[in-house]
Amino acid sequence: MSNILVVGCASLDTIHVEKNGSRTTFETIGGAGLYTALAARMSIRVTLYAPKPNPMPKALALIEQLLDWQGPSCTPEAIPRLEIVHHGGGKATLLNASWGAESMLTPHQLPALDKTSIVHIAALSSARSQYEFMLRCRQQKNVAVSLGTYAKLVYQETDEVRKLFDASDYFFMNDNEAKGLFKPGELDALGEHPKLFVTDGENGATVYDGNKKFTIPAPVISELDPTGAGDTFCGATLAHILHNMPLQEAAEVACDLATQNVEHIGPSYILENLSKRLSASD
Repeated sequence: MSNILVVGCASLDTIHVEKNGSRTTFETIGGAGLYTALAARMSIRVTLYAPKPNPMPKALALIEQLLDWQGPSCTPEAIPRLEIVHHGGGKATLLNASWGAESMLTPHQLPALDKTSIVHIAALSSARSQYEFMLRCRQQKNVAVSLGTYAKLVYQETDEVRKLFDASDYFFMNDNEAKGLFKPGELDALGEHPKLFVTDGENGATVYDGNKKFTIPAPVISELDPTGAGDTFCGATLAHILHNMPLQEAAEVACDLATQNVEHIGPSYILENLSKRLSASD
């Protein structure tokens, strides 16, 4: 099977879930890079290029066993941290965010790409940083480049994100981000632009492939923690593209995995099933 290299971060997250007027708090792991890598690892080999804490916190110890985790060494205190409140219905508030050791990631220290089919550059603190990684990846022939983003970048660095989109092979964003990046009606006339995947919570996702457009419905679920749903969708989609699935079918499989994961805190659903799958294959 072909390899995917994910550039991004693992994080230590505090998740507050509000329901019926009360709030429950959970400590978990997360990060756009980590969610993407774990989802892809469900069916394909994956390398995660991310800051790697030494000593390894207990919460992240299993990740080191499941992924080929490469990256600059950092202290546990330097691991990125997020604090998020989920209000239900896909609505959330980011209370605090620290990018920590993300600045230690540099394109010239990227792992070798000779056995890599797709590099996914997850959301980083700046679009410029993502573009520098893209330029490095473009030096390697036959490597496709995928990117993710987030609302702050789209609305504050619109031109830079559009430049990333135009230069990519695959691009992942949510509906709010798409509204900030594209003019009304523009999505239906992208032509030969990159393959675009737009997620929209309980409404599922839409795939734009040239002049073709596919709507992917999401299963009805009991949402608990939608953190990382879009990144989970991204990782699973890319992995199944490398299994030679048509884009629509790859997105359908990915949508199922993402919706099942949001019924649990953090990536716990993926971790449990991935651990079982890898143990059975040993």
